[in-house]
Amino acid sequence: MTWYQSITLLEILFGTLFFVLYIGYLYRVWKVASFFKQRPHVVWFKFLLRHLYLLLIIIAILGPSFGAMKKEIKTIGKDLYIAVDLSKSMDATDVQPSRLGKAKHEIQRLIARFNSDRIGLMVFSNDAYIQSPLTYDQNALQLYIQTLHTNLLPYSGTDYGPVLQLTLDKFSAGTQANLEQQKAKVLVLISDGEDFGGNVEQLAEKLNEQNIRVYTLGIGTSDGGRIPVGNGFKRNKQGKIITTSLNAAPLIQLADLTGGQYFEVNDRVSEVSKLISAINRIEGELRESKTVDVTANKYIYPLALALLLVLLDVLITIKVIRI
Repeated sequence: MTWYQSITLLEILFGTLFFVLYIGYLYRVWKVASFFKQRPHVVWFKFLLRHLYLLLIIIAILGPSFGAMKKEIKTIGKDLYIAVDLSKSMDATDVQPSRLGKAKHEIQRLIARFNSDRIGLMVFSNDAYIQSPLTYDQNALQLYIQTLHTNLLPYSGTDYGPVLQLTLDKFSAGTQANLEQQKAKVLVLISDGEDFGGNVEQLAEKLNEQNIRVYTLGIGTSDGGRIPVGNGFKRNKQGKIITTSLNAAPLIQLADLTGGQYFEVNDRVSEVSKLISAINRIEGELRESKTVDVTANKYIYPLALALLLVLLDVLITIKVIRI
């Protein structure tokens, strides 16, 4: 037998107090009965009766559990990679405090909503790297997110090809290692849409074949913003200040090719809540099952017996003095 709860010092103190006060009550009854030369035998019966149902109530509160059995629990799981663009254009300030700063804030919201799923973190520019493998450790993920900045990778443009290939490699390796577990496989790609690479369509088709959905999140505005560099702003070869704008077209195309959706964060709205809802809607498609040992809490039996004894206690009256 096991117990759902345990006795604490508070329960012991209350039980002791009840016992002491009841002894005092019995002493007073005995004094009155002795004065009138009576023998109130019912008092001692009720003493035992009340302590018995008090004990039964305590047992019910502690939750006696027995009858171990195996039970299959079906859970809905996801393996979710978040890929963050760390190209210099993510430093643009058309979205405050910057595109990357806003992205980091939204990622923290995202992982908090999927705390029961495995989440990994990727970073990319014209190459892609694993910043954190798939993990349930929310605290570690938060630390990794706080350290993200555009100087983390060598300066270059943005190419979606390497991060899509890395996603294929990681999910393929995970599938071979856990064939018995089927989980929804999701990539959330966060970028300002300035893709200067190629070979995206072929990789997107492979992702779709392996049932890996790509949800894209565009960060920025159509009006664009300047890229801070030192005390000034980034300039082109002619010396003019560069303005970088959100280019949603490649992100929309990538999402469409893999059965995902495109969402946007700009200076007016954030569609991260819609992104979370969209990912939640695919939960029912793939499931995993676990067999666990369970016991039944049989508190109802001591509680029912205690209630019967309470009723009996109410019906039995004490006559200290008989005339």
